Amino acid sequence: MRGALLALALFLPLPAQAAGVQVTVEGIEPGGGAVYVTLCQGGLSEAACTLGQEAPGTAEARTFVFASVPPGTYAVAAYQDRDGDGRLGRTGLGLPTEPYGLSGGTGRRARPSFEEAAFALREPGAAIRVRLVRALPRH
Repeated sequence: MRGALLALALFLPLPAQAAGVQVTVEGIEPGGGAVYVTLCQGGLSEAACTLGQEAPGTAEARTFVFASVPPGTYAVAAYQDRDGDGRLGRTGLGLPTEPYGLSGGTGRRARPSFEEAAFALREPGAAIRVRLVRALPRH
């Protein structure tokens, strides 16, 4: 009986484990302000982007590591806070005034959707690259 239970246990799926997400942000303007990175789940709104990190923008690229992230579908949003107010600056029309980027390279020409930026996170984790771009020319 014990042998049968052990054999059965070997074929049962294991519970989902948390994975790590490594995000490399490129296109940073050194000395241009802090870089903020968030993991978003289910949408790109502030409420959906609850796992976040920040670091000084001292080099052209920086890697952020999110540990113990449950499996699921996520998107990464990043921006460089050039004016130091802790938020992505926008024009009256909603266009970003600071460098920003999303996983999947979306958002350069039109408002991005979560589906375009999303990736599936499974074990053992994911390595994502995000390039910061400007929606408007620098002035």
